[in-house]
Amino acid sequence: MSRKKAAKGKGSSKSPKPSPSSGRTAKGLAAAGAPSSALVYPSRPSISNSGEFYDIAFKVMLVGDSGVGKTCLLVRFKDGAFLAGSFISTVGIDFRIWDTAGQERFRSVTHAYYRDANALLLLYDVTNRASFDNIRAWLTEIHEYAQQNVVVMLLGNKADSTHDRVVKREEGEKLAKEFGVPFMETSAKSGLNVELAFTAVAKELKHRTMKEPDEPKFQLQEYVDKEMRVASCCRS
Repeated sequence: MSRKKAAKGKGSSKSPKPSPSSGRTAKGLAAAGAPSSALVYPSRPSISNSGEFYDIAFKVMLVGDSGVGKTCLLVRFKDGAFLAGSFISTVGIDFRIWDTAGQERFRSVTHAYYRDANALLLLYDVTNRASFDNIRAWLTEIHEYAQQNVVVMLLGNKADSTHDRVVKREEGEKLAKEFGVPFMETSAKSGLNVELAFTAVAKELKHRTMKEPDEPKFQLQEYVDKEMRVASCCRS
């Protein structure tokens, strides 16, 4: 396992350039390099620069206001045991994860990459009311610039900050239902539901790509709710 220094100064005055952070190599999963408009954290070589074979290639973007925890969520996922006992061990996937800047001055850059994304993880901070209020604007942009069939998941991050919470879980659930997107709360600090968020999106994308004609549609929110119930029972 190789380790490299993380990129410094995500929100500099110049256009952000992609730099690798510390990573782990795992079979069947990778985050590929990106152009200079987004940060990206590779876990292994991508299709473009290695001899590895992948059955499917997906690009996933993390979007939301600045400071909601996008990079922390990605780093938490990247350093965890995502592949342990999961379906990805049987299918080669180049799983490209892009971490975007939430500042307004980078917003036009983000627009350009919506259209290539297969999935978008849209984050708000449960301790920041403004980041939640801005979700409607983010969803409007997604509907305008992203692919029509893009997978969108709403994540209420920093759920561990119980005493500082200003956005109730029920508010997130209500907004997600209004826009017809799956929802869960996460914590990059504790790891709550971080792996589940990425696994659920990967399952949805894999199902869409490899679904048999008579196979029932994968229900993303049902899968998320079921996995959270199982996790809750295990903790109790």
